[in-house]
Amino acid sequence: MLRKRIIQGVFLLAGGAIAITLLPVIWDIFNLAEQIWINNVIVNFILGAIIFYLLSLPLWRPIDQMIHRIENYLNKQSPLLLLIGSLTTLIGLVIAVVITVPLQHMDNFFLSGVVPVIVMALLGYFGFRLGTTRIDEWRKLLPTLTGRMKKVRPDEAGRGDVLTDDETNYHHYKILDTNILIDGRILDLAKTGFVEGTLLVPNFVLYELQYIADAGESLKRVRGRRGLDVLNELRESNYVPVEMWEGDYEDISEVDEKLIRLAEDINGILVTNDYNLNKVTKFQNVQVLNINELAGALRPRVAVGDHLSVLLVKKGTERQQAVGYLDDGTMVVAEEGRKYLQQTVTIEVTSALQTDAGRMIFGTVIEK
Repeated sequence: MLRKRIIQGVFLLAGGAIAITLLPVIWDIFNLAEQIWINNVIVNFILGAIIFYLLSLPLWRPIDQMIHRIENYLNKQSPLLLLIGSLTTLIGLVIAVVITVPLQHMDNFFLSGVVPVIVMALLGYFGFRLGTTRIDEWRKLLPTLTGRMKKVRPDEAGRGDVLTDDETNYHHYKILDTNILIDGRILDLAKTGFVEGTLLVPNFVLYELQYIADAGESLKRVRGRRGLDVLNELRESNYVPVEMWEGDYEDISEVDEKLIRLAEDINGILVTNDYNLNKVTKFQNVQVLNINELAGALRPRVAVGDHLSVLLVKKGTERQQAVGYLDDGTMVVAEEGRKYLQQTVTIEVTSALQTDAGRMIFGTVIEK
């Protein structure tokens, strides 16, 4: 395998380079520094290369797997995030080099060799984190690099006038809550291509899913694992871009409140099917997309006088009522239908009620 040979080659070169630096010190400790036949660059390099080659035999596979995971992670990220992350990492490394220049000329190996590497690793990591965790602010500073489709409004002379985000009411981020991932319909909606922008999953939502998946109650475990499966499929597919938000609001304890704060901070839209959260977000002037409302809007219209065939499965709340369900889950209440329980009957629609939780149809039995 080519990857195996590359990894082992890196081990050989690294082992030889380290041996050239360290073996003279070891020979000096054992009073062998004056033995030219052993204390020379070629022998030291060969000994180090052999030692590290032996180390590469058990280690190359875990390293190859780690590289593969890194490749998968990078492939799922947006080009802007990779660009900003690379630039900020490079800036961190340059600052580290400037800081450690005086140390590189010292005789102490720890100060001249080890400390600069540690400083470069730390500042490079901090640079990457600062660049990638504030990606939305970079989008605002670098609008030409965001890749957004700008809408054009022709004026009276026929010239194109670019509209701003406020004018087009465009929201780049669609924030997913815990319930919408457990529900799973967001995956089917993403497949249709109707979802624009980027789906954003905050870390605290992921942690809540993990907590539910590890719960002692079997029903909760199933729901939590379903949410994690939906999230993984969204990330692995190319239906719509998916990003993780790694920040948190430590001063807020409730996940719903954190979601609302995040939507306000990044001017995003909250996607949910939670009835109470839907009401709270509207009260706080945060835009929300409710999957239940969308499903209700897409159901076929039922007019008074229409005939429906439905199986009555249980008693209603009022006397002599019976309840059945259409194929799409719509509840049908049949007046005087209790005597037809567990039978398929024809109902004439008398009225319909649309609520945020769903639709209810009322009718009378006209034919068994």
